[in-house]
Amino acid sequence: MSAPARPATDRQQETAAVARLLRDALGPVDVVAVTALTGGLYNTARRVELADGRRLVLKCAPAASLPALTHETGLLGTERRFHRLAAATGVRVPEVIHHQPADAPGPADRPGAPGEWLLLEYLDGTTWDHEKEHLGADQRAGLRRRLGETAARIATVTGPEFGYPQATDPALRGADWPTAFGRMFAAVLADAERFGVPLPADPAVLGALPARFARELAEVRRPALVHFDAWEGNVILAPSADGWEFAGLIDGERAFFGDPLAELVGLDALGTPEDEDPDLLAGYRSVMPGLVLDRAARVRLALYRIYLALIMRVEAAPRGYAPDHTAWLAEWSAQRTAEQLAVLDAG
Repeated sequence: MSAPARPATDRQQETAAVARLLRDALGPVDVVAVTALTGGLYNTARRVELADGRRLVLKCAPAASLPALTHETGLLGTERRFHRLAAATGVRVPEVIHHQPADAPGPADRPGAPGEWLLLEYLDGTTWDHEKEHLGADQRAGLRRRLGETAARIATVTGPEFGYPQATDPALRGADWPTAFGRMFAAVLADAERFGVPLPADPAVLGALPARFARELAEVRRPALVHFDAWEGNVILAPSADGWEFAGLIDGERAFFGDPLAELVGLDALGTPEDEDPDLLAGYRSVMPGLVLDRAARVRLALYRIYLALIMRVEAAPRGYAPDHTAWLAEWSAQRTAEQLAVLDAG
């Protein structure tokens, strides 16, 4: 069933509000259409069409007063930084047109204006997730190789320190990876307590993991750029003579500087691509042939899978997910965490 049509006055008011924002950032432009984009779970996104033919994406952060996880601060600033860094490696990402931080003077001071917003190039195409049922085996293999290559190119970027790059939250960063990851991990455990979310395993066992495996984490000595959400819903495909081609990667708001292996976890939150996806690994190794999947690497992958399972479970509370989805996340995260704890114990 399609959503009921919005009253014309609502659409006109939204278009006028968006036009005011864009004129403050770009000068005299005429907005001819504004379309809500679905799929995001945190920021709101709209496709904006201008009279001069340009199509842009306007992303707005939720109000700072709304509940959020500790690391969900300045995410649009992180996305701006990610896209600019990734673009410098040759990875196709949206061009950053304008970023308005929450604390910057300007249109955000107007009543009703978003506190933080980001204006990006709109990438033509559709998401891989939307078309996945229509891809043949050969085409999927080629796209997975391209995605692996893209992930490796992103990882060639070196950050100034480890952790989340938001300048406002140094508690989620560190001079070395064990310190930074330990803080990131502790933050999501604290979020679970703050929002009253039961953890999928003994809190004491979970809380001890970063220190227990500090030696393996310490093998990561370079703060590589990690998208950490490069699943098929964030990959844009465009029509080609052979079907579909890789057209770009979007939504870099979850990025951090850390272990490049963590990208394998974000690429497939439900699986284990290092064992199941030879095409992706072939693409990755075409750029970074030194990828090693030894015992220490598999320990780190297990830690990152537990970390992501915790995020996905805890975020259900502040975002108010539907009861059935929340229940599925609770069941899945418990199973995923138990599997990865077994990997750690076996090592």
